[in-house]
Amino acid sequence: MTGPPKYSAKSLHLDYANPDAPKGGTLKQAGIGSFDTVNPYNIKGKAAVGLDLITDRLMVRVWDEPFTMYPMIAEKVDVPADRSSISFHLDPKARFHDGSPITAADVKFTFETLRDAGRPNMRRIYKLISSVETPDARTITFTFGEGADRETPMILAMMPVLSKAYWADKKFDETTLTPFLTNGAYKIASIDPGRQIVYERVKDYWAADLMPNRGHFNFDKVVYDFYRDDSIAFEAFKSGDLNLRREWDAGLWQSGYDFPAMKQGKAVKEPLTHGRPDRVRGFIFNTRREPFKDIRVRQALNLAFDFEWVNKNLYQGLYKRINSYYPNTDLAALDTPPPTSNATPQEKRENMKRADALLKEAGWIIKNGARVNEKTGKPLTFEIMLDDPANEKIALSFVDSLKRLGIKPNVRVLDTAAFTGRITKYDFDMMLYFWMSTLSPGTEQYLYWSCEAADSPSRWNYAGICDKNIDLLSKSIATAKTRDELVGKVRELDKALMAGSYMIPLYYNPQDFVAYWRPLAHPDKMPLYGTVLETWWMNGP
Repeated sequence: MTGPPKYSAKSLHLDYANPDAPKGGTLKQAGIGSFDTVNPYNIKGKAAVGLDLITDRLMVRVWDEPFTMYPMIAEKVDVPADRSSISFHLDPKARFHDGSPITAADVKFTFETLRDAGRPNMRRIYKLISSVETPDARTITFTFGEGADRETPMILAMMPVLSKAYWADKKFDETTLTPFLTNGAYKIASIDPGRQIVYERVKDYWAADLMPNRGHFNFDKVVYDFYRDDSIAFEAFKSGDLNLRREWDAGLWQSGYDFPAMKQGKAVKEPLTHGRPDRVRGFIFNTRREPFKDIRVRQALNLAFDFEWVNKNLYQGLYKRINSYYPNTDLAALDTPPPTSNATPQEKRENMKRADALLKEAGWIIKNGARVNEKTGKPLTFEIMLDDPANEKIALSFVDSLKRLGIKPNVRVLDTAAFTGRITKYDFDMMLYFWMSTLSPGTEQYLYWSCEAADSPSRWNYAGICDKNIDLLSKSIATAKTRDELVGKVRELDKALMAGSYMIPLYYNPQDFVAYWRPLAHPDKMPLYGTVLETWWMNGP
């Protein structure tokens, strides 16, 4: 995306992969809930976990640099300096699992199908293509139209390739549990609908020796067993029914892994440091509504939140406080003030005094022990919307702090469907939720932070941010041509976002919590983005 790629045509393998890793064994993990389709490319149904293993893309990302694409189905590409088009030249060895060659006709079919019936993010990007040409069976050229930018060819290069012949007499826009013809390192071996899916390694996989794949895809089988909830999945891991688990609960990581196999060294609990941006979690204000239109109210509530207590008592002190919309990266603004600290009793008192002063300045006074509007007498109250009962503890701790200021919010937990429906319409006062961050911000930043996005349903500007400076900064990100320029622009945007107090920042984890049973093994070097399970292997039987 910016700057030179890390690897050259002379590179033999990725630095974080072991090219001598043995093949064999089974990797078995949990899926939570259920699934009703094995087609992950349309909007119908809930797709099974792991389907990325079965379909190759024109080009692939690697995980030790921010955003660079390397050859896969496309052996090489031609891109003019202004990035107004991209030509893919397909590898003559590229094959589907039935042995049929992957051609430009397949790529064109895939493009047209996903443009019209694919997921919304695909439709949005693919509709920026003004023309498609296929001068021969191995070449396809896409020309970009209005709305395209420097990132558009990168995203297009991540296109999976489907078989035109296979889908000719089938409906694409529906759920299916029948495995379709694919071309990746694995294929579906068996399906127990909603309960289990098994992938088996393709022994004659055409791309096994390509540079990005060496040392990857080492297990003969990759299995996902589906469980009703995570607590049952954890018990299955402890009993050895699953041999790898990613842990997201800091409390459970700290105290729940003291079982016999772990003590005996048969299982391993390992924190693996990463350098990727984590989710930007926070109590997000809806600034479209009172009282959060007033930055002084938002600043006051920030002062009241006691992160140190929450981290110590709920998360075993394992997390770090978010101080950026790009946490854990070099994109974070360098001169942003640290979040409010409540580490000492004196700090707590001072912060409460400052919060009280800000609220009074904004017209919210104390009357009979309650915080009310000085003019209307209306109490300062609001709803904190949650999508997970596990978040109630942190929300209630915040409520306790706010009571000291005479503020009594309500906490409401919704099921996934109701929560999604509310945020789609921005129908909330405050919610505990997150934004996704990235090492290579681009066009999506305008959808996150712009005035246009604030007024458009189903975008990601949950807070309703509308600031001319932020508009200009977010639109400028995708125009950066060097990494240094990109970092500078993003830091400036980050500083403006943090200054707006649009959320009460929570926490992130700079480590992946991974537990596994021996003889599973992984490379010594972890890439920038963290754990890549495709590079793991089984030592011995």
